[in-house]
Amino acid sequence: MNAPLIGLTTYREHAAWGVWQQRADLLPTQYAEAVEATGGVPVLLPPQASAAAEVVVARLDGLVISGGADVDPARYDDLPHPRTAAWRPDRDAWELALLDAAESRGLPVLGVCRGMQLMAVHAGGTLDQHTPDLVGHEEHSPGGDAFGNVAVDIVPGTRLAGLVGDRLEVSCHHHQSVRTHPGYLAVARADDGTLEAMEDPRAPFRLAVQWHPETAADVGLLAGLVRAAASYAADGTGR
Repeated sequence: MNAPLIGLTTYREHAAWGVWQQRADLLPTQYAEAVEATGGVPVLLPPQASAAAEVVVARLDGLVISGGADVDPARYDDLPHPRTAAWRPDRDAWELALLDAAESRGLPVLGVCRGMQLMAVHAGGTLDQHTPDLVGHEEHSPGGDAFGNVAVDIVPGTRLAGLVGDRLEVSCHHHQSVRTHPGYLAVARADDGTLEAMEDPRAPFRLAVQWHPETAADVGLLAGLVRAAASYAADGTGR
């Protein structure tokens, strides 16, 4: 059996390398390394015309909606919070189109951080734009390039619990969080009550987390996605 093809959405940013300073499509290497380590073949998916999503998804066996900038509040009919900034309309539109195409095909999907937020918005949900306003601390995103170490409780018997267990310490870097999530079950929360994971009980594999599983030694989530993708490639079910 061929290794499953896993699409990874990317940033489009101004970047510097060597003698160059220009716009680039990029993603932290840990994503691709985690997919490769768990038996998948990573493919980067830079923002592009939404019409291409159906063609792209038809060639994938699994999809990761990666972390990144805030989602445009207009996508969920809200005004920007003072701390909401630098959203990327091109990336929002591209990833929402990918989710449309993935849903129509039953493609296995994993959302990571911003990816979870976008999946909630795609389902008609809303976001809390600055989580510290609710919880009174910044442990979920301590600043700069540092990750917060957060303990989460996972609902026993869920798909997520089957992959990572019932309690886990995770690496977080998010100042926003999901408020409402139509169609998804809330399956993990931090000790302060912040929703840290959700899954779709109607789908073979549609799962999203606020943390960054690609940064951890235990890549159970990525391994679960790759297994679902291999099944999807074999028989189209994602089971």
